[in-house]
Amino acid sequence: MEYRILGRSGLKVSVLALGSANFGAEGEWGKVWGRVGVADVERQVDVSLDHGVNLIDTANVYAAGMSETLIGEVLSTGRRNRLLISSKVRFPAGDGPNDRGLSRHHIVREAENSLKRLRTDVIDIYQVHEWDGQTPLEETIEALDTLVRHGKVRYIGCSNYSAWHLMKALAISDASHRQRFVCQQIHYSLLAREAEYELIPLGFDQGVSLLVWSPLSGGWLSGKYTRNSKPDTGRHAVGFREPPIHDWNRLWDIVDALNEVAARSNTTASQVAIAWLLKRPMVASIIMGGRTTQQIESNLKAATLTLAAEDVARLDKVSEPSLLYPYWHQAYTASDRAGEADLTLLKPYLGRDLTVPRP
Repeated sequence: MEYRILGRSGLKVSVLALGSANFGAEGEWGKVWGRVGVADVERQVDVSLDHGVNLIDTANVYAAGMSETLIGEVLSTGRRNRLLISSKVRFPAGDGPNDRGLSRHHIVREAENSLKRLRTDVIDIYQVHEWDGQTPLEETIEALDTLVRHGKVRYIGCSNYSAWHLMKALAISDASHRQRFVCQQIHYSLLAREAEYELIPLGFDQGVSLLVWSPLSGGWLSGKYTRNSKPDTGRHAVGFREPPIHDWNRLWDIVDALNEVAARSNTTASQVAIAWLLKRPMVASIIMGGRTTQQIESNLKAATLTLAAEDVARLDKVSEPSLLYPYWHQAYTASDRAGEADLTLLKPYLGRDLTVPRP
């Protein structure tokens, strides 16, 4: 297993992490994500540890807190010192007016609740789960900083922020000499490459690593669904909306390429999709989940999968996003002064005519 430094910190995380959104069956999350019970949680944790995984990711809302409870039960039996715990706060944890968001009240209370469920004294990485446009960022950053200073949290991060949200938060942290986000947990995959426009260049420039959620885009990139089949079980069979599919032909072209590469490599489409992500800039760890231990064991093989250069090029091309403005203009006119952060996006496009030929 490879380990990478997380942002501007000294913390090393395994390039694959164990996700827990499908641990437990309570609440809306439990209905959608799955019903992995304590025995299977224990097996998944042990398999992950055996392969060198040192990070498990959860959140206070997964299965209405049961995900954290199951993790706490399993880790309390001698496994805690071998795993870093990442948890999150923001979404509704009750019906009251202050039971959601990123106020000092909600952050501190939910951190305390998470610590109890996890049966631990400290959360290694605590992330805000989504943007809150009604709470001043100064209050959110101060609350997170207080948790670090009191020894209840070690590092902080964000999830599902836009670039301007993240940059504003970093500016407030720097100006007030408070704790800074070391990671951003984002949706990123061959199908969903929007983060390459701004989030990845920003992360490169500011030292904010990526933790990637849903690397298989909710299972669409697993290879088991093709343009000639559709889900009959799982989340998408019941109308799960993440991620939204904007171009079905593009999705199936990507799946075709994944299955072809997997067949040539004697591996799986899921492993190929994860291995491709591990080569992308600023990726520190990819969060993988599964209903079964066999799925976890299979995906763990991606950590040691080396893709041929021609296969990487094929996947790059079939999934390549079109440059939005101002990036196409920068590709045409700013390459003489492009910095390293700019080139994380622009490099593949330089010197090309970006106009699609007329049919």
